[in-house]
Amino acid sequence: MNAPLPAAVQFDIHGLAKAIVDAQASDALPCQLSLPQWSVLGGFMQPFPLSAGQILIEQGARDGTVYFIEKGTLSAYSEDEGVTTPMTMVGPGTVLGEGTFFTRQRRRSTVKACTPCKIWCLTPLRFKDLAARHSPIALELTVAMGSVMAKRLSIAPKKVAVT
Repeated sequence: MNAPLPAAVQFDIHGLAKAIVDAQASDALPCQLSLPQWSVLGGFMQPFPLSAGQILIEQGARDGTVYFIEKGTLSAYSEDEGVTTPMTMVGPGTVLGEGTFFTRQRRRSTVKACTPCKIWCLTPLRFKDLAARHSPIALELTVAMGSVMAKRLSIAPKKVAVT
């Protein structure tokens, strides 16, 4: 997660906003923020690239960070007694980690980048600061992430994507 940014990778929060607006996945983030609100939110988020094969989330971790995918594809899988079970694939315009973000429980699966990715993360501490300073943005984000989590929990193959 703390990999240095290669010179060729440029981040702009409006790229994430566009990915979310353009997303066609059933579990896409239905976030209704204006461009100025996205700019505010971007100040609370940390952008970083992932290389293909790099792990974003480890099963069993207690990290409550939520991740927003601007570009790339990631796979979620579970590991039990040495057996790896593929679960689902997620792509641009979706969010990962919303389950742990809300519940503070251990991560239920491991998530690895299948392709080079552009990811934005929001820690619980930064979200708390966002909520104190810009509550309408925090509320919209909470409702949108809750909607994604509800959709994933209602679709059996996507249930494991609630990390």
